[in-house]
Amino acid sequence: MSAKPVRLPLYPQLWDHSSRPLLESAQFNVRAWTYASGVKALSLENSRGKLVILPWQGQMIWSAEFDGVDLTMHNMFTQPRPSASVIGTYGCFMFHSGLLRNGCPAPEDDHALHGEMPCAPMDDAWLEVGEDERGAYLRLGGNYEYVQGFGDHYRASPSVTLRPASGLFEIAMAVVNLAGKAMDLMYMAHMNYAYVDGGRLTQPLGCERTRVRASVPAHVRPTPAWSTYIAELSQDPASLKVLDSPALYDPEIVCFFDDVRSDAQGQAHFFLEHPGGAAFYTRYRPEQFDHAARWILHNPDQQVAAFVLPATCEPEGYRAELAKGNVRSLAPGASAHFNLTTGYLSAPERKALQP
Repeated sequence: MSAKPVRLPLYPQLWDHSSRPLLESAQFNVRAWTYASGVKALSLENSRGKLVILPWQGQMIWSAEFDGVDLTMHNMFTQPRPSASVIGTYGCFMFHSGLLRNGCPAPEDDHALHGEMPCAPMDDAWLEVGEDERGAYLRLGGNYEYVQGFGDHYRASPSVTLRPASGLFEIAMAVVNLAGKAMDLMYMAHMNYAYVDGGRLTQPLGCERTRVRASVPAHVRPTPAWSTYIAELSQDPASLKVLDSPALYDPEIVCFFDDVRSDAQGQAHFFLEHPGGAAFYTRYRPEQFDHAARWILHNPDQQVAAFVLPATCEPEGYRAELAKGNVRSLAPGASAHFNLTTGYLSAPERKALQP
């Protein structure tokens, strides 16, 4: 029988510029500090590594490191910045993209890049330690209430769960429509994994089709070589298997996956295999995320291999996704739940995991 969890409420007053312990046990440690920028952070730590999370700023996962391997994209930021928009602090490992709007706004859109949730000012946050059917866990959770006069009203509840002696962790999001009218819902779990030179992109169960993004967002400045490569890749999207041509990944490469296949437990599996046998890994339920994308970029300032971005829509902005029928509608009082497992597998762990 699972033990009753213990919940520790968090308050902004707990933070100062020194690093202080909030929780210590045989399996987990939690520390809190404030960056020079003023952003409050805490670390969830186990024997393999740690996650640095911004509990009051969208519960963004700023960085992730396990077995001495940095999972986070190379970026221009030395620390998180206070910002209402993700573009003002775009250096994190993961953010919650959405929820009313998502993706890159087109000229006809009026929303911020990736919507209102990535840097949302959280209303409350807490730590939870307990045991479930999978064993012991450490969890950070929180709530954010979005409300606009004569507009939308919802509550978003993100969480991150760490297990003992594991490089894998769970990311979840729950949203409930508190308004008396239906709300639009567009959500993406935006995981910005590090670029791995020579890394192999694998998806053992496959999908019905892979497509290369045809549109060119405003922030992309095509070069002749890139345009030629995109034209070739569009004819054979499956040819992008190994990260061995970084000069061709600037500007960015974006692919979409149609009808991703799942195993007997309803899980889809994606890997970024390292040359030495280890891997970055994500599994999720296509019944929750009926869309998925891939984003690869390599230039002197930013290097990222977001090998899978599970989502409810494609990231081409509100009007484009509405026209495609990809914007969900959440009825008054209704809720939606999303969860996935992601992180780092050592070479023996990768070899043992055969979906």
